[in-house]
Amino acid sequence: MGETKQVLDKWKFKACEEKEWMAAIVPGCVHTDLLRNGVIADPFYATNEHDLQWIDKLNWEYESSFDVSDNLLSSSSLELVFDGLDTYADVYVNGKHVLSADNMFRTWKSDVKSIVTPKDNVLLIRFRSPVQEDLPKIEKLGYNLPATNDQSELGGLGEQKISIFARKAPYHYGWDWGPRFVTSGIWREARLEGWSDSKITDVYIQQNQVTALEANLTVNVEIESENAWHGLVRVGTEDLVWEQEVSLNAGTNVVQLPVRLAEPKLWWSRGLGDAHLYTFTAELIKEEQPIASKSVRSGLRSVRLVRDKDADAAGTSFCFELNGVPVFAKGANHIPNDSFITDVTDERYRHEIATAAESNMNMLRIWGGGIYEQSVFYELCDEYGIMVWQDFMFACSMYPGDEAFLNNVRIEAEENVKRLRNHPSIVLWCGNNEIDGAWAQYDETGGWGWKKNYNQEQRATIWNDYEAIFHEILPEAVTAFAPGAEYWPSSPLVSLSEDINQHSHPLTTEGDVHYWGVWHAVEPFENYNLKIGRFMSEYGFQSFPEYDTVMTFAQEQDLALDSKVMRAHQKNGDGNRLIKEYMDIYMSEPKDFPSFLYMSQVLQAEAMKMAIEAHRRKMPYCMGTLYWQMNDCWPVASWSGMDYYGKWKALQYYAKRSFADTMLSFERTDSGLIHVYIVTDLLAPLAGHLQVTLYDFAGAKLKQASSAVSAQGNSSTIAFTLNEQEWLEGRDAGSILLHAELVQGDQLLDSKSYYFVNAKDQKLSAGTIRIVELEGSAGTKFSLESDALVKQVWLTAENEGIFSDNFFDLIPGVAKTVEFQLRASGEETSKPAAAGHIQARSMIDFLADAKVSVN
Repeated sequence: MGETKQVLDKWKFKACEEKEWMAAIVPGCVHTDLLRNGVIADPFYATNEHDLQWIDKLNWEYESSFDVSDNLLSSSSLELVFDGLDTYADVYVNGKHVLSADNMFRTWKSDVKSIVTPKDNVLLIRFRSPVQEDLPKIEKLGYNLPATNDQSELGGLGEQKISIFARKAPYHYGWDWGPRFVTSGIWREARLEGWSDSKITDVYIQQNQVTALEANLTVNVEIESENAWHGLVRVGTEDLVWEQEVSLNAGTNVVQLPVRLAEPKLWWSRGLGDAHLYTFTAELIKEEQPIASKSVRSGLRSVRLVRDKDADAAGTSFCFELNGVPVFAKGANHIPNDSFITDVTDERYRHEIATAAESNMNMLRIWGGGIYEQSVFYELCDEYGIMVWQDFMFACSMYPGDEAFLNNVRIEAEENVKRLRNHPSIVLWCGNNEIDGAWAQYDETGGWGWKKNYNQEQRATIWNDYEAIFHEILPEAVTAFAPGAEYWPSSPLVSLSEDINQHSHPLTTEGDVHYWGVWHAVEPFENYNLKIGRFMSEYGFQSFPEYDTVMTFAQEQDLALDSKVMRAHQKNGDGNRLIKEYMDIYMSEPKDFPSFLYMSQVLQAEAMKMAIEAHRRKMPYCMGTLYWQMNDCWPVASWSGMDYYGKWKALQYYAKRSFADTMLSFERTDSGLIHVYIVTDLLAPLAGHLQVTLYDFAGAKLKQASSAVSAQGNSSTIAFTLNEQEWLEGRDAGSILLHAELVQGDQLLDSKSYYFVNAKDQKLSAGTIRIVELEGSAGTKFSLESDALVKQVWLTAENEGIFSDNFFDLIPGVAKTVEFQLRASGEETSKPAAAGHIQARSMIDFLADAKVSVN
């Protein structure tokens, strides 16, 4: 009786044409195994990516020899299980073919009881080249399907875009922030599973209705049984137990237990309450003895995507309502943390999710060009109260619609919805990234120009195939396997109605928006204040990582924007030029390339601050802001706020401030008025004291006003308005700033500074930054002061970690206290620990022809 498992962990591999085997690590992939064996150089270094495109043209073999325990051999059923095979694979056990795989996102199983023996079994997996497998499919189809980010030319394939045929992570084929490494391998656990009599295969906590008063649930227990028999199913959580008599049939059974919890502890997103999690354990009782059990963890909450027509006919809302509360979504878009996903440790996942929480985020969008993430990712989001917008794995491409492909997608969707449906963090399933808007079926001149490449018959076929996947198969899977969960066909999307232009102007009053006028269209940063939709699900601006990260892939002679190495680590074509073009508009000239790296981060952070705060000021009209992007999959110039090594860029610190649960924000009107907003996501009304001070850069107070202020919970309120000219009184706008502080009792809720001119027109002078370690802090807390205004103070520590604040401005006479947290491998979270020697630099240290400040 019961289940027995044996993980298969002793592997070797080779190219099919070769004779010599090499040691392999599973989970893993060909690229990481080749690197570990010294066959290839670091794929991320310099331009090595270009030299490794031969790997995906070969077939590869993985082999494992294993014994089978008596326990497993005596099981009635014995299966070989792969949680992930990437991607085209034929599997043999003791010379006998047992299965063929063709989808990276599915689980693959085969009954091997009659094949295995106690000793010296041989498992062989032959991975067919994804390139050789899929190239013939283009000829069969007769034309290329759009796949904008498929770097086929780098892969030696010219214009032949094959990524759309493989149910494989799209970013493996390259993206505008990532390299092209088309992997093969066993990327999730491989094991033997044995069981006898009966086993519980799945437990699903279906949340029918959840309020603070009562949770009305159905616990669905899926049972596999050898024979028909009568017994009990028992479900328990937190000292509560429910039982139900069952009569099981041979085969698959689903038992549904109605469960009610009075006054449940609700799951809340970060900032609104505890992210409480219940552990539910289901047991199968036969003849008064438990013979099988399975536990799952879930949080109880109600979620609704509110799309209500505005009372004044201005449009339709797009807002996530959690436990009856409208939640302003704050966060970023997540991509895979590595080009080789099995290199991502649990600690790296925790660092990312802890970073999101520490940055005052409450949502991450899992973008559709990566993977359905590892279980640990969702478990951490559950724990930290980070809501998840979950794309299905389709992005920026049109896909085939033959029967085999659609059936493959159907099973993939069902499996992944079932795998992830208990996670309370998942609040939305979205069909794809940007395809609806790119194709623009109902706007003949809209989209990305794809339609013009096809005749009317081809266009009809391509769109029918699109509708089959995103308007039939995927929503049907969500409805069937996660009833009540929200589904949105494509991001961005204005409406589900075909008579509306689906990808209209960024000022659209419906749906979600990807606004890329700033960056791709070289629009000014100030347009972030104007082009605001109901939910801003993508927007962004690039920067370089810091010098230490750049030097992991480059040498000193490579430190130029147009060097071969820098261009290889800039996947967005004109990206390096765009950063410089915007820098020339808004910033002063950096003195050298390392200074350019720093300035690029400040430039990016200032852009994203402007966008985030504009979106938040506009609530409840706008109810979400998710910038592009959270993280990187290799060391690169990109839109990320945190680089490949987990180092916080300036953007991450800026985001933490601009995502604060209660925030001050300045807005200048065309008429010369300056509004000071209080924006709060907290549900309780707020009352406090607001003080606005005009300083010169030497720290002199030129003018001051203060008043009692109040704001409703979950609101954006203008708390104070001043006339710019009346406050300037003819003074040089490049030498003064406004500083606002919001105080409640003796607690500083937030402070924010406002500059009247762009950074390049600010008249900075060298200032002395004084750093004092706070007594009793053991090297973790520091007070900083300056004798002149210093901007974007960048603190670096001898030990790796993060500061409670960084890239901040110091006003003379206004002290700043920061705390250092060590990032320690294996720790659950960052923890206070000595920073070691810390260094403070500011903007003036990086400017050409500037005096160097004293630290």
